[in-house]
Formats: sequence, structure tokens, C-alpha cells
Amino acid sequence: MSSPTEQWRSALEAWALPEEIVNSAPQSPWIHPPVLFEVPDTISPSPSHDRAREVLIEGATVLDVGCGGGVAAFALTPPATRVIGVDHQPEMLPMFRANAIKRGVDVETVEGFWPQVALRTPVADVATAHHVVYNVADIGPFLLALDNHARSRVVLELPDHHPLASMSEAWRHFWNLERPDGPTPVELLAVLREIGVDAQREQWRGSMRAEQSPEQAAHFMRIRLCLPESSEDEVRDFFQSHPVPLERELSTVWWDVASRDA
Repeated sequence: MSSPTEQWRSALEAWALPEEIVNSAPQSPWIHPPVLFEVPDTISPSPSHDRAREVLIEGATVLDVGCGGGVAAFALTPPATRVIGVDHQPEMLPMFRANAIKRGVDVETVEGFWPQVALRTPVADVATAHHVVYNVADIGPFLLALDNHARSRVVLELPDHHPLASMSEAWRHFWNLERPDGPTPVELLAVLREIGVDAQREQWRGSMRAEQSPEQAAHFMRIRLCLPESSEDEVRDFFQSHPVPLERELSTVWWDVASRDA
């Protein structure tokens, strides 16, 4: 029987697209448009922010891995006054720095994949990673590096189902392709137990990240579906008749670093 980390890897590898579909795509479907990671002036409260905030003191430092524009970090300023953003997409980091300057917060950014850049990333009081773990097949080292970079607590946020699951019906419609549905936070907790971390989970409902217009949504969906530009109108029509839910089930998974077995 495979281990929890092996099961996690296998579940994520099942999301790989058939080679013939990827080869037909006019551009890579694995896009993370920066416009979807912009930070609002007022960040809505959430259990993830609450679990991080409750252990922070004035002047604390927050590490945000897979930071994007920095919602996870800037929800915590104040009391945090210094933020460290890590992202492998270089175009995200100027957004993160600009948001820090706007809020009068000290900032440092690190470009690269976690945990490969962990050795050149400072330790913080709280480490966060929101909506990142479903992109990480080698999950054990990723989690342990977060644990090693937090003085107090690690806080993860993830949807209860893979973020691409909402497109399963579209894949069936346009390509007659069935998509998987794992892994889930339950599997993540099993991985954490396997590596010696006693984590907790809180479930809640939150809003979906949304494009700014139907045209923009159709454009990004068409790319994710590996379809040519000529299909954009058809994609828009499909999602108008099969709208993506406005809310989804989410989980906050967190642990105190002292809970890791020696």
C-alpha cells in the first residue's frame, strides 16, 4: 500500500493532460494571470487570516509562499510590519512589493520555487501558503520547509476540491475528457501526520476568484482548455449556460511549529 505522500503525488499526476491535447494548444494552459492576484484595499476576514493573526504580535514578520499580490500577507498587516513574498512567477513580485509600499510595510521578495529557494529565504514568525499545495507533487519537503521557516505557526489555505474541478464539465464538453477529483485536505492531513506534524483543519465557505468580465473569463478559460482563439465565443457561451459557482468549500489547515515531533 502506498504512503500518504505517494498517494498525494499520484492524485496530482492524474491531472496531467493528454499529450495530444497539450501539443495542439496555441499556448500553455497552466496559466496564473496576475490580474487574478490583485489585492483589494480591504481584505475580507477569513479563518485562515484569523488563525495566523491570533499568534502575531506587533512588529511580527510574515512569510507568504506562492504570494501572488499578497492577500495572505497583507491581511496580517498590522500587527505584522515586515513581509517576505516568495513566488516562482517573477511578474507577481513587483505587485507584492508595490502593495507593501502602499501599506508602509517592510518587504523582501524571493523569486523561485519553494522549497528550492528556502535556503535564501529568511525565517518569519508565521509562514503562510494559500492556494498553493495543489501545485506541489513533492509535498513532504514543501511542508517541512514551511515548518522550518516559521517561529510560531504555519497556516495553509486550500479548496476542498482541486481548483480545476469546476472545469470538469467543460473538458467533457469540448474534449470528451474525464478529469480526476483528488486530492483533498483529508489527504493533506494524512501527509502531515506521516511527516510528524499535528495539524488542525477548519472548513468554511468562501468566494471564488473571478475574472473582471465575461470576455476576460472566456479568454482565460479558452487557454486553460487548450482551445484556439477562434473558440473563444463558444467557450463564453458554454460558461454562460454552465456558470462556475460563486462560492466554494475551503479549508484552513494550520499547526504550531512546536507540534512537530523531534
